[in-house]
Amino acid sequence: MTDEKNPFSDFTGAMTALAEEKGIDAKDVMETVETAIAAAYKKEYGKRGQNIRAELNSTSGDMKFFLLKEVVDETTREFIDPDADEKKETDSTEEVTDIIEEGSLEEEEKKPRFNPERDIMIDDAKKIYGDVELGQIVEEELPSYTDFGRVAAQTAKQVIIQRIREAERNAMYTEYKEKEGEIVNGTVQRIEGKNVFIDLGKSVGVLFPREQVRGESYNVGQRVKVFVESVELDPKGPGIKLSRVHPELLRRLFELEVPEIFAGTVELKAIAREAGSRSKIAVYTEEEGIDPIGSCVGQKGTRVNAIIDELGGEKVDIIEWSEDMEEFIAAALSPASVISVDLDEEAQKATVIVPDDQLSLAIGKRGQNVRLAVKLTGWNLDVISAGESSVPGNDENTEDVEEAESVEEVQDEIVDDVDEKSEKAEEVVEKSDDKDKDTESEDEENSEKTTDKSEDKE
Repeated sequence: MTDEKNPFSDFTGAMTALAEEKGIDAKDVMETVETAIAAAYKKEYGKRGQNIRAELNSTSGDMKFFLLKEVVDETTREFIDPDADEKKETDSTEEVTDIIEEGSLEEEEKKPRFNPERDIMIDDAKKIYGDVELGQIVEEELPSYTDFGRVAAQTAKQVIIQRIREAERNAMYTEYKEKEGEIVNGTVQRIEGKNVFIDLGKSVGVLFPREQVRGESYNVGQRVKVFVESVELDPKGPGIKLSRVHPELLRRLFELEVPEIFAGTVELKAIAREAGSRSKIAVYTEEEGIDPIGSCVGQKGTRVNAIIDELGGEKVDIIEWSEDMEEFIAAALSPASVISVDLDEEAQKATVIVPDDQLSLAIGKRGQNVRLAVKLTGWNLDVISAGESSVPGNDENTEDVEEAESVEEVQDEIVDDVDEKSEKAEEVVEKSDDKDKDTESEDEENSEKTTDKSEDKE
């Protein structure tokens, strides 16, 4: 007669394969299976109120079952005489009224009832298990049945599925929570409305419309680099929020492409980005002999061009960071040249003077260049041309305006200046009129002389 095969002998291989497939710990799978089998055992052979623990030997597949009981006494449990139930139910209304009036419900905590299926008196426990303490859990071994009915097997199946899903969600949450603030590669799985779902391998993240680059299109199966902005635990799985417009995406891309930034030799101090259009970054290094801008650009622009291609043609300006705020602000407005920078540290505001032909370049298309410079430096910038700075009351003549005692005096000075200029203009006009008269008289004399000469010849 052949020995009957242990139905749990194949569990070890199956649990190992399941753990590898779901990316969870094999120990968690083992605990899940033991919990499920204990639930099936209780369904088939146990009683209501029992706490049953199953123990599976992963090597041999042998299964043991234990009934868990808590050591109690009269101070921790309420003992009720079954014969007194009828009398208690008859007088229940009066008793409740009396208890409320006396306030005993608020003063005394109601103790749980003693249940012989999950509780054991301390005296009985000491006789069976020896030295035990109040509140300790003792185990009583049960017969090892391995034949379960359909209902019990279905219960075990549901428990296993539920626990495995919970373990898988927790494992994925832990994994992607560690990747928060990093760049990951993904594949466009599907597009629902304006939301793009990215397959990250073990989980799926979502790219909301506000996190997408304007004008950028996505196709199913397309591979993209995305920034993991946040990860939250959700009943259906980890909620992974992705982004393609976050400024830190630019930082991570430079860390991937520029070894000096990844190693910390070159530091990326500040980032200002308008996704899909233009960005500015400020870099700095304390190492002598290293060009921070050249390190980011790479030979023939290979490094920065790789980043520009990844961002869909977004332009990237690289400037050198400086502790001297005047130099930093002047560099931030590149490619425009700057004549001077006047700082107001209390208001965190700077007045920048640029050549007349550089004003539009400094401001940029729709104010983009100066807007990015403001984000990069953290200062409010007022960009004016050299011509505007020479107007009375502005820049070069600011000291004269401040010395004036009142606004009226400044206005009088302007009026006097205008009158003086008008008088000069009138003198110029009169002189020009005199010159015209002299010219006319000379022309008349010349014409008369010419006429006389012609008459003599005749």
